[in-house]
Amino acid sequence: MHSLLPTTTVGSLPKPSWLAQPEVLWSPWKLEGDALVEGKQDALRIAVQEQTRRGIDILSDGEQTRQHFVTTFIEHLDGVDFEQRQTVRIRDRYDASVPTVVGSVSRERPVFVEDAKFLRSITDRRIKWALPGPMTMVDTLSDAHYRSREKLAWEFATILNQEAKELEAAGVDVIQFDEPSFNVFFEEVQDWGVAALERAVEGLSAETVVHICYGYGIKANTDWKATLGSQWRQYEESFPLLQRSSIDIVSLESHHSHVPIDLIELIRGKKVMLGAIDVASETIETPEEVADTLRNALRFVDADKLIPSTNCGMAPFPRNVALAKLSALSAGADLLRDELAGTDREAA
Repeated sequence: MHSLLPTTTVGSLPKPSWLAQPEVLWSPWKLEGDALVEGKQDALRIAVQEQTRRGIDILSDGEQTRQHFVTTFIEHLDGVDFEQRQTVRIRDRYDASVPTVVGSVSRERPVFVEDAKFLRSITDRRIKWALPGPMTMVDTLSDAHYRSREKLAWEFATILNQEAKELEAAGVDVIQFDEPSFNVFFEEVQDWGVAALERAVEGLSAETVVHICYGYGIKANTDWKATLGSQWRQYEESFPLLQRSSIDIVSLESHHSHVPIDLIELIRGKKVMLGAIDVASETIETPEEVADTLRNALRFVDADKLIPSTNCGMAPFPRNVALAKLSALSAGADLLRDELAGTDREAA
């Protein structure tokens, strides 16, 4: 376990082929009933073992127990009809068939808490759990009840806060909220997005993360990224707001992205979970490439606030690729740790 430059992943890892179809996002389960419960736990065990073996410090569940990073949470809530589907534009990029909010949304029982307890029981390392952020939940639904994205976001924020508090009680050290919508709906981020996120983290003593990415390496996302020009400056909109927020850690893409590294200056004082692994390419980074990406960031974030990570989730990759990238991430962090230790020795 490393106290300096602790490594982690954004979240998802590929599922075993006996649990779900490999290299396909959100593929249906191959098991059912008790066999599915057992299969998910076995997959979670494997995810923990592989992360541990490859030197990852803050472990995630690899999202082995959920099909989709947003809708699996929503499926457990009242007030949403999954039979009544509408086609809506998601993230202003692509059309998707989504469920409809038909009444007041509420959470009758915990969603991920039993899974988190299981994760806690099989490792002594720090653990992180990801939840969808309120704005991204709103953007993944059709709303026939509230007729207001803001009102619905506040309802979801309250529900997420209940879940987060129970995850914390189950032993989760770091709670992450995924908000890819923050890179798209800038006026809403300013008007109510960050405020709703702060409502979701209210009263937590676990560390909190907001993850804002440019998405999995799927065609709709890569096509969108091709329109963004030579510099991706979307973070410029949300970072100043997040710098003033109660969120502890900001997670961003860096390696092989067109995000200017100096934008990290806008979140000075926060911990930075820096993407040093590309999730849009199956090419395995070298440890030196990872160390370079991290080293560049040190001009704008202190080493004791830097958390090396992946750009986004790795669910669509072949398993051997995702696991090799985990090894590269920890090897690159090791290189930089050794460098920093040498510098400290020279300074002494």
